[in-house]
Amino acid sequence: MPFSVDYNFHFKEAIEALKAEGRYRSFFNLARSVGEFPYAYDAENNNRKVVLWCSNDYLNMGHHPDVINAMVETTKQMGAGAGGTRNISGTNAPLVNLEQELADLHNKEAALVFTSGYVTNDAAIATLGKLLPNLVIFSDEQNHASIIEGVKKSGVEKHIFRHNDVEHLEQLVSSIAPNRPKLIVFESLYSMSGTVANVNAIVEIAEKYHALTYMDEVHAVGLYGKRGGGIGDELNLMERVDIIQGTLAKAIGVMGGYIAASKEIVDVIRSYASGFIFTTAIPPALAAASIASIKYLKSSNVERERLQDRVGLLKHKLYEKGINFIPNNSHIVSIVVGEPNLTRKASRMLLEEYGCYVQPINYPTVPRGTERLRVTASPAHTDEMIDQLVIALDTVFENLLIKQAA
Repeated sequence: MPFSVDYNFHFKEAIEALKAEGRYRSFFNLARSVGEFPYAYDAENNNRKVVLWCSNDYLNMGHHPDVINAMVETTKQMGAGAGGTRNISGTNAPLVNLEQELADLHNKEAALVFTSGYVTNDAAIATLGKLLPNLVIFSDEQNHASIIEGVKKSGVEKHIFRHNDVEHLEQLVSSIAPNRPKLIVFESLYSMSGTVANVNAIVEIAEKYHALTYMDEVHAVGLYGKRGGGIGDELNLMERVDIIQGTLAKAIGVMGGYIAASKEIVDVIRSYASGFIFTTAIPPALAAASIASIKYLKSSNVERERLQDRVGLLKHKLYEKGINFIPNNSHIVSIVVGEPNLTRKASRMLLEEYGCYVQPINYPTVPRGTERLRVTASPAHTDEMIDQLVIALDTVFENLLIKQAA
């Protein structure tokens, strides 16, 4: 009898291992309703109304009438899909206009849109590694999985510097021969801790040692700066960063990723990155909706100011209750629990007993032993909602005997 492999046994075993560790991921089926954010409906439990506390649509621009109208009207005019890759009929007027809008947002010569932020980092960093002979990449230890994947695929020598430790970065960069190409890759704002990079110091090191800089602004675009260009915009450093990477899927409220840089860098990524060349372009409607959101946020600070007010109040209330969170100067509130099963139970209790939806964050998104609840306030969260969440967190932690480290 021929030998056979029980494939399903191995798959089931892998899933059971995740469940045993407490990090099996469950997806919450939400029905969001325009005009009701931050409320949503639990589609699997009689459409029970809950309050969202973990949305990455930070400013609720996904529900903004300008954005919705742009998407609907463009779909009516141009159809649902792009029709192909960028070089096979997929390039369309809204997409070209979007790239011009993004270049303007970041004070760059050009921009290039990808299907997601993950694909952008993966493709762009890997391509730079293949194009620059003898390149060395320096990457922050807390960089996103997409950056890590891009660095791996580049196949070049890499050095990991301690999180936000610019002295360690300079030690590493200065140890490399001056004539070797260098690329420093970092995030302006780290989404799981909320910490903000010392962009000025990193840029100075790069200029001192003739390195290129690649800054991921995914969790900052739309939220910081005079026009929503991100941390680089807020610090007036965009021109000194070589490559800015961002997303259209968070504060912009739509979908897609991009880089903004010099014409030469954008052209070479466009011409060599397989993650761009062989992928269908984003639909015209997504591009038009993104343009509407970006244009609105370039001229309106109301949402940004309200968000910071809400975040400040939330942090103050948590501090009063003795609930510890990672200190930072950003809108991300990370409450470390430190154990996967307890984190999952806390999330479930918050949802089932208090109607507060906060997704648990476990390994590999964060290191083992740092499992957390990542809370994102929005301009729409009221004082009453904030009070309700803080009281719920305090009660749940007490019931589960969760003792946070000071």
